[in-house]
Amino acid sequence: MEEFKYYLDNKVFTLISEVADSLGVECYVIGGFVRDIFLERPSKDIDVVVVGSGIAVAEAFSKAWKRSTISVFKNFGTAQVKLAHQEVEFVGARKESYRADSRNPIVENGTLEDDQNRRDFTINALALCLNKDRFGELVDPFGGVQDIERKIIRTPLDPDVTFSDDPLRMMRCIRFATQLSFYIEQGTFEAIQKMKQRISIISAERIVDELNKIMASKKPSIGFELMERSGLLELIMPEIHALVGTEERDGRAHKDNFLHSLQVLDSVAAQSDDLWLRWAALLHDVGKPATKKWVNNVGWTFYNHNYVGERMVKRIFQRMKLPMNEKMKFVQKMVLLHMRPIALVEDEVTDSAVRRLLFDAGDDIDSLMILCQADITSKNAEKVKRFHENYKIVERKMKEIEEKDRVRNFQPPVSGEEIMKTFNLTPCATVGQIKVAIKDAILDGIIPNEHEPAYQFMLQKAKELGVEKVG
Repeated sequence: MEEFKYYLDNKVFTLISEVADSLGVECYVIGGFVRDIFLERPSKDIDVVVVGSGIAVAEAFSKAWKRSTISVFKNFGTAQVKLAHQEVEFVGARKESYRADSRNPIVENGTLEDDQNRRDFTINALALCLNKDRFGELVDPFGGVQDIERKIIRTPLDPDVTFSDDPLRMMRCIRFATQLSFYIEQGTFEAIQKMKQRISIISAERIVDELNKIMASKKPSIGFELMERSGLLELIMPEIHALVGTEERDGRAHKDNFLHSLQVLDSVAAQSDDLWLRWAALLHDVGKPATKKWVNNVGWTFYNHNYVGERMVKRIFQRMKLPMNEKMKFVQKMVLLHMRPIALVEDEVTDSAVRRLLFDAGDDIDSLMILCQADITSKNAEKVKRFHENYKIVERKMKEIEEKDRVRNFQPPVSGEEIMKTFNLTPCATVGQIKVAIKDAILDGIIPNEHEPAYQFMLQKAKELGVEKVG
């Protein structure tokens, strides 16, 4: 008991203890806060379970704690108290039962044992008593501490029942295994395989919330490998499942694009915390199954898989309720352009090609270069070395051209309005042709990115199109 008092030595727990004792109810901090003590990591989550009315304890606590706000959810028997730098959630101890077609439980008042029985995993069922006479006493009926020491994820009760009752727990199981680098106990994993179809009753928003937490982990490939092995991936993201496996013909096989995509994802994750760049890494080759073709004397080809993949991104985001905004457009852009720097590396690095890459990628060029370097996963060490050396040439060239020509996100120095005014034109195809010609001339290095050369080029192009200057 004494060893845990140290972790409860602050005003929050002292006041909760006083309030609970004054109301004559048992009170425990439970779940993530207690788990994270044993994982030796900070935790902002404070979940308090009361054997009685959690709302009553929350209201008394909030009243005693100056400058706090309380939100009460009577239908759920819970209350949330917001302090300056953290939130405390109070709930009455309960037991739950479920209908087959819903993850929303039928809730009844219960004991601490009932409440721990309903927890998803043993490591989240740990509780520390907050009442004065047992302050800091650990209640661990399922061996959660031992599971933390053994790095095991398992359910407190029968995993078939646990996952059937609330199928989201299957995703949470995989998410915890990914975040903590823990193993899923065999019986628990087999239950996920058996219960996988139950995921269909879970909303896309809740699934995506877990996917994003997996994606934000240090090594997100763990989660996607577990989803594939369990059968969940095919149900949640069939487009990624379609990348699995290789095919051989005439002694030539293509690489496993699923494993390759996970390798790229982990490489990007090691360099960037950008969630949407990580999504782009996972999806960069998503168009390959649809474009796979055997060509005699060439081998396996995936022509235009980047264009097909770009279109698929929108459908995937729409179905999965991912944001249909600039984040989705960023992922589309990365998927579309992910081969461009590699093409530069393989060919002669011309100023024109670099200008066009800078123009098309705009402010996302640095993200694109991270993705493209991660995309080099050849087992041929010499080939990888050569690619990385060539990338340094491309990056140096990009820096030189950007400083000289300022083409990243540039707008042609002659606007559409100026073209219309010069030639007395209304908005029409000719205006667009002249504007595009000026842009291409700058990107191809024919003229500098300056107004006067662009103006003279405009006059020349207009003459070719049979358009006369006014006045």
